[in-house]
Amino acid sequence: MARKPSVRLLPRKGALPILLDRAPVPVAIIVGFGLILLGALIVTRPLTSIVLLGIYVGCSAVVSGLAELLGRRGERAWWPRLVASAWLLAGAIILLFLERSLQLLPPAMALLLVLGGLASLGDALSPASVSQRVLTLAWGVSQIVFGILALAWPDVTVLVVAVVFGIRTVLYGGSLAARAIRAEGAQGTASPEANAPLAASTDRLHQSSFWMAAGRYALTAVLLAVCAAGWALNSWLAEGAPVADAFYDPPATVPAEHGRLIRADEFAGQSPPDADVMRILYTTRDAFGAPAVASALVIAPREDQAGARPVVAWNHGTTGVARGCAPSLRDASATHWAIPALNDAVARGWVVVATDYSGQGAPGVFPYLIGAGEARSSLDAVLASRELEGLALRPETVAWGHSQGGHAALWMAQLAERYAPEIDFRGTAALAPVTAPLELAQELSVRDADPLLSVLVSWVLVPYADTYPEIDLRNYVAPGSRTIVREMTQRCPSEPGVMVSVLTSLGVSEDRPLYVGDLTAGPLGERLAQNAVTGPFTTPVLVAWGDADEVIPPRLQQRFVDRLCEQGDRVRWAVYGGYDHLRPLLPGSRFLPLLVNWTESQLLGRDAPTDDCARYGAGSP
Repeated sequence: MARKPSVRLLPRKGALPILLDRAPVPVAIIVGFGLILLGALIVTRPLTSIVLLGIYVGCSAVVSGLAELLGRRGERAWWPRLVASAWLLAGAIILLFLERSLQLLPPAMALLLVLGGLASLGDALSPASVSQRVLTLAWGVSQIVFGILALAWPDVTVLVVAVVFGIRTVLYGGSLAARAIRAEGAQGTASPEANAPLAASTDRLHQSSFWMAAGRYALTAVLLAVCAAGWALNSWLAEGAPVADAFYDPPATVPAEHGRLIRADEFAGQSPPDADVMRILYTTRDAFGAPAVASALVIAPREDQAGARPVVAWNHGTTGVARGCAPSLRDASATHWAIPALNDAVARGWVVVATDYSGQGAPGVFPYLIGAGEARSSLDAVLASRELEGLALRPETVAWGHSQGGHAALWMAQLAERYAPEIDFRGTAALAPVTAPLELAQELSVRDADPLLSVLVSWVLVPYADTYPEIDLRNYVAPGSRTIVREMTQRCPSEPGVMVSVLTSLGVSEDRPLYVGDLTAGPLGERLAQNAVTGPFTTPVLVAWGDADEVIPPRLQQRFVDRLCEQGDRVRWAVYGGYDHLRPLLPGSRFLPLLVNWTESQLLGRDAPTDDCARYGAGSP
């Protein structure tokens, strides 16, 4: 009885080995050295190698499918031909939609690693020497472990896959060239066939030996050690990542109006002296006015006081753009290290309302440097705080903000009168604020690219792309890099995992920039310009910055103040020698007494200087 041909779901070899097995020896030597050069190139250029990997996989699938179809001619079985046709189709899809298929590379590689690991575990049960079976078992376990890790760190997976592909290409090219050279030598001395196929000269069995067994055991130990180290590192990084608990998940039904309290709970972190801290979840509106949910901290003096209390609305600076980056998730967010002059505010009987903005803590798109979204989150936090039991708030409110929060605070002043008329908005204090996102982007674009700048750009670009439909990441991010850029937005600067973003950016910066084109042009540039702070302001503004600010060039701050003076706004400003971006808000800052006294004057309606334009003239610090 004739034996039926076996059915294989995958080709025996990749496309290149199929073609080279029958190639003449000189051709194999040339191809081998070519692969060595190609592999060395793409190991040092990981983004390029990702694209090459996609092309290689697509071409390999097409050639392998053709080889299967041609090799099955004369067979009646339909299943192998169907599988081969599927390979042809898959290869064509990969090549036609290369950019989209590259985004699926990390999960696809993770799945292949797990499946390969399971197959290796099965191979470990087959008859073989003990050392071979032990190594096969360790190899199977390591593939499964790294498959799981690949799902947790997709941006790293992209780079690892690219580099591994390059190394694999170098090794395969070296092996091919070495076998071809040995075959050439054998043909010159003993072989009667001068141009025999390379496959005929490489059918040799490796003999087991003591040293080979020892090598297998050593490699097994290395594999297991690497797995253990990778798993431990993953656990450490994961434990350091803040996670939003169930408090931040909105119920199925929330009030239709903005500025309504959904729930409140005690804050588990540190509290300032003689104050109670609550965290709240409330309704708000996003940049386009659509319903959203946000969270905030409400810090109220513990001492009883007759009557209601005035409000300071604190707008925090950049903490990242992911849900877990919400300040209310951090232990020290209600201390004078996080909120300037907080203890002085509490001592004066002010209630401090500190929004996380929508998209941090609560689900949603974080409005990073998107003025209307930021301002509405902060104004609605003040409105929702009025519904807290046992807390009476006066309508008088002053906004404070640092950096991104300065941008939000200034936008509060622009929107308060028409968005939240119930609030008696008295003024804005902006510390080292972002006032013109487009101008800042233009300044940053002329700096030398570095990993931290790449991460910062991702924090602006991704929220803008998620908010504005006309902004397409493909127009600004290098092919094959969208996974890397999006993963950068999932980590906070306060967690250990941000090192992964920095190292990933550092790894690709030696290849080519993550970002392509002009980030200040097109739809992105138009939206950045749209989110500039322009005024006019009907209430006083206080602006402070350091002349050593390493994030926002001081000349941008002076340019902003000059514009306010030219349009007749009441603005005070203060410049502090030697202060960097953070120093104006930290304890001991020379600015804090001015901040407290100025705020007290606005809340109590006392006469105090509010217009340095009239006193000094525009352009004078």
